[in-house]
Parts: sequence; C-alpha cells; structure tokens
Amino acid sequence: MSDQRVEKLASILVKHSVAVKKGDTVLIGASTELAKPLVLAVYKEVMKAGGHPLTAIGFEETGNLFYEHASEAQIAQFPKIKMYEAKNVDCVINIRASANKKSLSNVEPKLIAGRSKVLRPISEEIVNNKRWVICNFPTNGLAQEADMSLEEYESFVYGATNVNWAAVEKKEMKLKKALDVANEARIIGKDTDLRIGIKGRKAIACFGERNMPDGEVFLSPLEDSAEGRIYYEMPAIYQGREVLGIRLEFKAGKVVFASAEKNEPFLITMLDTDKGARFLGELGIGCNYGIKRFTKDILFDEKIGGTVHLAVGRSYEEAGGKNVSAIHWDMIKDLREGGALLLDGKAVQKNGRFLPF
Repeated sequence: MSDQRVEKLASILVKHSVAVKKGDTVLIGASTELAKPLVLAVYKEVMKAGGHPLTAIGFEETGNLFYEHASEAQIAQFPKIKMYEAKNVDCVINIRASANKKSLSNVEPKLIAGRSKVLRPISEEIVNNKRWVICNFPTNGLAQEADMSLEEYESFVYGATNVNWAAVEKKEMKLKKALDVANEARIIGKDTDLRIGIKGRKAIACFGERNMPDGEVFLSPLEDSAEGRIYYEMPAIYQGREVLGIRLEFKAGKVVFASAEKNEPFLITMLDTDKGARFLGELGIGCNYGIKRFTKDILFDEKIGGTVHLAVGRSYEEAGGKNVSAIHWDMIKDLREGGALLLDGKAVQKNGRFLPF
C-alpha cells in the first residue's frame, strides 16, 4: 500500500514548488534508486499536470568510481549533454536519497573542487534560469546521520514538508520587508560580532518553492561589506566532510583568517577553490520553529528557527548577488542562547526569538 505522505509531498513538489504547467518538460533527478517511491509519485503528478517528465536516477557508487579512476582529462571534461539538458528543461525536481552521506569522505578534496569548477555552468544554468526544488526522501542512511530510526525520520521529514506553505509565506513577508529597507545586518553571539552590508539587496522569503522543507528569508550581501568575526557551534558539512568549530574573520568582505577544530585542511582547500570562495554569497535567517534539532543535513538545519546561516561562495542573481564561485557552502550560527540579530542597530531577534519590528 502506498504511503499517503509520499503522495502528498509529490503533489506539493509538482503543484506548489515548481508549479508544473501543461507542456512543461520536467527533469526528475534522484541521487539513488532508493528514492523510487517519490520519483514515481512525482512522475504521476507531472503527467496529471500535462507535463513531460524525464528521469535521471543515480547510483551512489559512481562518485567513488569516478574519483578513483578519473584522469586529469576526465576531471576536466565538460558534459555538453548535461548542459543541453539544463538549457532545455523547464523545471527540475531533485530528490536526495543517500544510503551513505560519507561516501566521498576519503576522496582528495582538490579533485572534488576541480570537478565542481567544471560543472559550475550547469548548476548556474539551473539555479538562475529554471524553476527548481530539492528535497529529501527518507532513507536509513539519512536517518542514521540524524540519529533517528527510519520511522522517526520519516515523521520528521513529512512533518516539516507537508504543511500549509501559503501560511508560512504570510509570516515571512514581514521579515522580508524589514530586511529590504535595512542598510546593515549585525550578528552577535559566542565569539561572534559580524557586520554585513545589505543596502539595496532585496530579501527573498522562502516557502517551499526551492527547498523542501523550507522556512527561511535570505539575501545576498554586498560582496565587500563583511567585517568582523564569526564562530560556528554547529558542524559545517560539505561534500560529505564534517568540519567542526569553524572560525572565520572577514575584512572588506573577504575571509582573511579561517580555522577549524576538525578538518581544517579541507576548510582551507574549499576556501581556496577560486577567487569567489572567500566571499559571502548568502545571509539566511531560519524561520521554521518546527525544526528544532540539528540533523547534519543543511536542507533542514539552515531552516531551524533561531539560527542564521552564511554561505561562502556563489551568490544568487535573483537576490542581487554578484559573487561567482564553484562552491556554495552554508554554515549555521545558533543564536538561541545569548545571540542576537540586529538591523541598523535595532535588535529584531534575541535568543532565537523575534522581537516586534
């Protein structure tokens, strides 16, 4: 018997997130075959909407095989067919269903960074020009990473995704309006005092159109504006690598000092990926108070109510961002114990809770 929660999520993804219209070509991507139930449910919903579904199902093992055997020429090879596909679809629904989130942990970081540079034009084509959404399908691997049983994780996921997103939008628009007229955001917390220029940058309220689950308001900061320091209590995870205790210092927008308590060499390597990797591409404010615990999954963790996240690397053109990079690495700052978020010197949030503004 089919899981009605899966059917409901598929309906939300197709009708709300990417709003499939008659005649749309929709790419349904899945990281592994474990996503089959959701892939099929989404496929059916696209057909019902009059769209034309395409599927791209991956195998987790191919990543390791590629990096184990790839020559320099293969690392540098640009997949023209994938770019053709990206340019000619209308919507992309990307489903993550990992069996092992650490499958690439032992791969040389420089190889991953090099391949990311090659593939960047494809991801930028989708991110900047297409209707797209990314979501999780519950697997044992994701549940284990979140320290939950599969049943607990299923309830966690569907409890965060299958909600009234129109109501979420209404609440987030108030914060968006405050950010839109502000000149500067200031983040204060443990070992943290960071000022970020946001004048003229328009915030984007997120209510299930790009991420599922959702629940954040974000913008792309002025590229040369970040001044100060920040410490991240929560692990920062990228390409399957977990980096703990990150400290960054910014001057004129650039990371001029970086350290970590665990996996510092990986952090430095990623920051040296390209010229844009040491500048901020995003400031996001978590607004989903239904997500309370850290799960080692940025799709959920960046939405935790009472947190902010800053991404080094690629910014979003739709938010006025101009920073270009092969990476976009979100790092989460917890403000729920002694932290604060200020706009033009006025506190709009203290200890993780919003104040009247």
